Amino acid sequence: MHFQQHLATFEEHARRRAGRTEPQPVGGRLPQALIRSIQRFQAGEDGDGIRLIAAAARAGDPVYLAAIRLFEAEEQSHAVRLANVLRYAGAAPIGGDWTKTVFELVRRGGGLRLELLTLMLAEVVALRYYRAVRDGAGDAYVADVTAEILADEERHVPFHLDRLRQGFAETPLPGRVAAAGGWWMMMVGATLVVAVDHGNALRGLGVTRRRFVADVLRLFRPMVTAVFGARVGAGGMIRSRR
Repeated sequence: MHFQQHLATFEEHARRRAGRTEPQPVGGRLPQALIRSIQRFQAGEDGDGIRLIAAAARAGDPVYLAAIRLFEAEEQSHAVRLANVLRYAGAAPIGGDWTKTVFELVRRGGGLRLELLTLMLAEVVALRYYRAVRDGAGDAYVADVTAEILADEERHVPFHLDRLRQGFAETPLPGRVAAAGGWWMMMVGATLVVAVDHGNALRGLGVTRRRFVADVLRLFRPMVTAVFGARVGAGGMIRSRR
């Protein structure tokens, strides 16, 4: 897979960020449940990506490595923008969260494929979460910030899917079935944890826990096919060719 197009897109967005003055309004009012929820997502976005960058470097593709570095820069920009949202609402970042620690432990030492499989759990959850905040917060500034973060996440997903597809291209079918099944289990578990931990905030945004879980898994289903092929269906089972 050639990543030059992805790199060009990341470079264009980096230029736009460099030329943008980030507004930092104050005096906003957000529900406490939503503030606590954003604090935890902000902690998840706030990282240096050292392990992912190192794994990408070992893959030996300088174009992909350059794109990964710019991906991490975008994630860090999300952390900055969410920190501004918190300050707007009279709160502050919390600096860490137990779910972030768990994700980092799972990814540790597993190579690029495990890094990306685990990272994608957060990316897919983020697609639904930022849409919920954008549509339900009832605040124009918060809606603008989360809409732009959501647009970035929507670009990140196909970028990671392309690399994962490449990474599993030579894996025999039984290995792909096992990997897909494990990925499904991880996704279901991660989604349930987020739905429980952020349930009060989601409810305030007009999204029930059940709806959130169903929507995330609906988003995830075609991604499994995109990575592992049409013969590997939901839950890692082999689909009939009929």
